[in-house]
Amino acid sequence: QVQLVESGGGLVQAGGSLRLSCQASGYTSSIDAMAWYRQAPGKQRELVAEISSRGTTNYTDSVKGRFTISRDNSKKAVYLQMNSLKPEDTAVYYCNCRRNIYYDWGQGTQVTVSS
Repeated sequence: QVQLVESGGGLVQAGGSLRLSCQASGYTSSIDAMAWYRQAPGKQRELVAEISSRGTTNYTDSVKGRFTISRDNSKKAVYLQMNSLKPEDTAVYYCNCRRNIYYDWGQGTQVTVSS
């Protein structure tokens, strides 16, 4: 019902910035919360940041103060501004949305932070 496409990943030096975008399509009127997850090779996928339909945000401790999640409901998009990037931020970043009890995922975008 909902398709998610991430973009904005790439290679950046430590201390640099990237802005990830996630564009939703399909039955977007049913979307409630949205979130960004990431998964490094050989590791579990972890929650990075989440935002409710009314703008309440939550961040994992390791990115707090450096990353900012935002959404534009009229554009059906969610964003992740990443500043002061560290090598440990290297991962595939996935967009996620919740629809009632259902969850949808994007295909992921690679973020690589070099030392």
